[in-house]
Amino acid sequence: MIKTPYLLFLGDAPDQLAAKVAQGIKDWRPENAVGQFRMEGCKADLGLTDMSLQEAKAAGAKTLVIGVANRGGMISQAWKKVLVMALEEGFDLASGLHNLLRDEPDLVAVAEATGQELHDVRIPEVDYPIANGKKRSGKRCLAVGTDCSVGKMYTALAMDKEMRARGMKSTFRATGQTGILITGDGVPLDAVIADFMAGSVEYISPDNDDDHWDLIEGQGSLFHVSYSGVTMALIHGGQPDALILSHEPTREHMRGLPEYQQPTLEELRDMALMLARVANPACQVVGVSVNTQHMSEEDAAAYLAKVEADMGIPATDPFRFGAGKLVDALAAV
Repeated sequence: MIKTPYLLFLGDAPDQLAAKVAQGIKDWRPENAVGQFRMEGCKADLGLTDMSLQEAKAAGAKTLVIGVANRGGMISQAWKKVLVMALEEGFDLASGLHNLLRDEPDLVAVAEATGQELHDVRIPEVDYPIANGKKRSGKRCLAVGTDCSVGKMYTALAMDKEMRARGMKSTFRATGQTGILITGDGVPLDAVIADFMAGSVEYISPDNDDDHWDLIEGQGSLFHVSYSGVTMALIHGGQPDALILSHEPTREHMRGLPEYQQPTLEELRDMALMLARVANPACQVVGVSVNTQHMSEEDAAAYLAKVEADMGIPATDPFRFGAGKLVDALAAV
């Protein structure tokens, strides 16, 4: 088990979105977020207290969590200096990067010398089966996005919170590093060998009560040429009964791909539904989740109203305005 609470390491994150791991922990497990550690040039800010390693240790932090998801998931030499100091200061380290802590000999040596632990959450701990596509009992909902990092995890977490508050049967199923660090369980989907990805989604969303909903954390985008594979595994392995379309309307281009533009919500709806019905012919698109964090409240309300009028299904920002509309739509499935 990863010891809590955490000091959230933002490093030299180039923008706020790069710190999405730390942001997710701060938003959904604030009791575990003692403070943030930022290096020179960091352009992300969670609004937490900036702390030195010594200050965080005195405040009770036990684990330094790498809260940055950079392209390629690499540990830089500049970061490594801080990580070594953290181990020497008595912190465990936790990371969801592709560049594993345990593969860095100097970090391993310091951890062994100081008696601290290295936690790599992006390592599959189960021998997952190949997907068989058999229908499972219970219900499943999956958020699919026009792009990466548009709020698919927040959508599932917000819906799960609302459903539990209503007394509905619901479970959030984590499929990425941030979700796993928030809930303590799940599958690191993008680290699973390709042939077993869909099977791993079947594994974490098994048979359940007929009125139980699994809210499966979405990943990637069918339209993102770098990360579409994980989305396909979720669509077929998840066999969703309901799809939520997720969108961030203020982006100028696809995340990390300036040559590519996001699809329209209509294009996402048509493609995702066609592919989902391969594994579950009864699948429906039931709502739209819009990340309006960069819009004023007035502009956000107007945009959501237009989406509802254009799409004919409920639309909301579930983190900003609540997930009620989306849960109402699920209840009607």
